Amino acid sequence: MDIPVFVFTGFLESGKTTFIKDTLEDKRFHVDKETRKNQHTLVVLCEEGIEEYDESKIPSNYVHFEVIENEKDLTEERLLAAGAMINATQVIVEYNGMWQLQTLYEALPENWLIYQQMNLIDATTFNNYNANMRSLVVDKITDADVDIFNRVALGADQMPMHKAVRALNRNANIAYQYTNGKFVSDDIEDPLPFDINAPVIVIKDEDYALWYSDCVEDMKKYNGKTIKFKGIVATNPKFDKKTFAAGRHIMTCCVEDIAYSGFICKNDTPVDLQAGDWIVLTAKISIEFNKMYKGKGPVLKVISISDTTPPEQPVATF
Repeated sequence: MDIPVFVFTGFLESGKTTFIKDTLEDKRFHVDKETRKNQHTLVVLCEEGIEEYDESKIPSNYVHFEVIENEKDLTEERLLAAGAMINATQVIVEYNGMWQLQTLYEALPENWLIYQQMNLIDATTFNNYNANMRSLVVDKITDADVDIFNRVALGADQMPMHKAVRALNRNANIAYQYTNGKFVSDDIEDPLPFDINAPVIVIKDEDYALWYSDCVEDMKKYNGKTIKFKGIVATNPKFDKKTFAAGRHIMTCCVEDIAYSGFICKNDTPVDLQAGDWIVLTAKISIEFNKMYKGKGPVLKVISISDTTPPEQPVATF
């Protein structure tokens, strides 16, 4: 049986505990809507903030708190043992904002599936964290299903917060909780900096990272579209002579995370391209199965290729 996991991320005092408390104190959370049976909830606490859980308001027979203070102790064995203590049917994780999410992903048992990942952000400290702990901010925003900015000052401009999320995650829902308690959903439209309906979608050098991210997250939107961009060639011994990859190196937050991000390209005839060649590629996108993707993905059917020089900033950013 699959066990749903609800992950709450954010830095210390970002509001995670308050949100989880409200959830656990809601009696409806502990009853399965379909079977009407009681749910057994494992709460994994990876950090203990100032605010504490009032266990007198939580049905202790159906809830078990497991405190994991050290990142190295977050293991599959530890989680399985904790879940077995209560025969858990659902899991809540209050995650430590200073830990990378990959640690959690690697520790989750195979049948523990993340149903929702909610990122709580203190609007009063966000700029400071974003400037000084950028890699940790990126880590939490990138995979979040929902980003909630709390402690937002009345009259504050939503746009900087909106842009900070959208630069990393095009699909997450965004909400703002103001200091007077008012809760507002984000309704800012996100026009792309290129025309998705143009006969040929031309991607400017400075927009490659955004286009790549949008294409990966919503690839069906680009199926059958013709695209033109400047990229660097990558090769692979497994490619046949008509196949290569084209893309750019993208830096999400810092030099350490620079990675090549490109797509499989197929030409009608063998190509004379070397790894590292800069080209201007015009191609038609087809969403289809490819072994290199280990599933379906964008395959670029070449229309034209021309040599070019590197852009002013070879590494693409958001």
